[in-house]
Amino acid sequence: MASIEVNGKQLEVDEEGYLQNLEDWNMDVANFLAEQEGVEMTDNHWEVVNFLREYYEEYKIAPMIRILTKAIGKKLGADKGNTKYLYELYPGGPAKQACKIAGLPKPTGCV
Repeated sequence: MASIEVNGKQLEVDEEGYLQNLEDWNMDVANFLAEQEGVEMTDNHWEVVNFLREYYEEYKIAPMIRILTKAIGKKLGADKGNTKYLYELYPGGPAKQACKIAGLPKPTGCV
């Protein structure tokens, strides 16, 4: 099992770098994962990460990109609920990359 070290603590990750234990996640872990992904976190990035964590808390699943854009559009407005905006924030794939930074499992349907 692979692991990462954040603030002196070893955290288990899968072969793609997704956290194995959701409880291990915090903002320091998110910033570490974002840095590994080449993403500089802004308020807009955090808005998506927090949205994903709330979504996961409610539905116990990480949303696929189509569901993510639709749900973000409903909650945060049409200007943010579109794939162009989300890919600008997370060029590695909004659902896949943002879920990793949010400490969530890889969304089903992501390659």
